[in-house]
Amino acid sequence: MHIQEWLATVPALSVYLLVGVVIGLESVGIPLPGEIVLVSAAILAATQDHINPFVLGACASIGAIVGDSIGYLIGRKGGKPLLAWAGRRFPKHFGPDHVAMAEAKFDKWGMWAVFFGRFVMLLRIFAGPLAGVLKMPYWKFLIANVLGGVIWAGGTTALIYTVGMVAESWLKSFSTWGLVAAVLFGIGSFLLVKHRAKKAAAAREAVEAEAESPVAATAD
Repeated sequence: MHIQEWLATVPALSVYLLVGVVIGLESVGIPLPGEIVLVSAAILAATQDHINPFVLGACASIGAIVGDSIGYLIGRKGGKPLLAWAGRRFPKHFGPDHVAMAEAKFDKWGMWAVFFGRFVMLLRIFAGPLAGVLKMPYWKFLIANVLGGVIWAGGTTALIYTVGMVAESWLKSFSTWGLVAAVLFGIGSFLLVKHRAKKAAAAREAVEAEAESPVAATAD
């Protein structure tokens, strides 16, 4: 069976549920590739008429908002011991350095950390639980959570879907491997942009840390 014919048989409900569940679990605090799943589904929506991009964006938004809210409640109930357990369980994501960095962001930016954290992979995992651990007022968290979730999920879906629609005729003229390569290229390009943004942010933080160090202060 041609891949286009096979993709057309994938129930739209399954795609919506997969996106919502994966993003929801990631937002609770479980390290999952929510952004990659959303990007892949948006590309699929651009090439398959039975997948509605508006429904897809809505499911992604709901998953993000509900997941973050559950993470907030877990963090508020579990407190610091929860972060210590997560650090032992997922040291590459919840190690002491990661937690310290996230706490510093929350102390500095407050509810804006929840909003902008939705666009940063590490903070997207931390935002809900850490806001609960730090006892952020729920109404502040909810406002930032809803706005961040809708803009991130809806914006990502709209952007990738629009790009996919522009290239729809080109994608459909490809063979099975051509379509697979196109999807992988789209995901790869997205990850490359994220990687470069992450490196730029790390470099900026290193410069700020050096400027604030005691040695720099003494030199001044």
